[in-house]
Parts: sequence; structure tokens; C-alpha cells
Amino acid sequence: MAGPHLINRDQWAERPDVWQGEFEGGHYGAGVSVMFYTTDRIGGGPKLHRHPYPETFIVRTGRALFTVGDQTIEAEAGQIVVAPANVPHKFANLGPGRLETTDLHASDAFSTEWLE
Repeated sequence: MAGPHLINRDQWAERPDVWQGEFEGGHYGAGVSVMFYTTDRIGGGPKLHRHPYPETFIVRTGRALFTVGDQTIEAEAGQIVVAPANVPHKFANLGPGRLETTDLHASDAFSTEWLE
């Protein structure tokens, strides 16, 4: 049986002052990968893409407009959006202010097909 793993912030965070970076679980025997996303730019967010697994978005701060398949969803801090496997999706910061999300990928490694 493998022991526990403690992953320090400097191992996954791109900058020490914001929640921005990623953790790929397969390296640690975990069946989930996590992306921490932060943007202050209104309209900022990832372009349209899809994964062969579901992605779950936890909106931690701010408001976002999600496109999941042919649906649009406005979500705010405290809400959760789930994009099913193989369904194209994206999101953008609606503002005002910072958008922070924690994005759970139901996979031990990231696999993304960019569509735009």
C-alpha cells in the first residue's frame, strides 16, 4: 500500500499570489486531475474544448458564463457546473472582478481536444 502524498503549492501553482495551476493525479496514484483557474480579465476564460471524461467546475469567486454543448449557463460563486464527457464546453468571466474556479477532471491525466 502506497503512503499519502503531500503536494506543496510551489509544485503546482504558477504564481504564489493567485490560485492558478494544475495537479495531475496519476503521478500520485489519484484518479482525478485538478486545474485551478484565475482571471481578472472580463471575458477571460478557456476556448471551446472537450475531454473524453466529465469535467466539474466549482466557481469559487466571481461569475462566469459557461457554454456546455448547446446550452449557456450563468454561474456564480458557490455554484457547480458539470460538463459531460465528450461535450464541447468553455467559460468566460462575466465580472465584475476576479473569477476563480477549481476544475475537476475525472481522469488521472489531462486529455484536451481544443476546438477553437
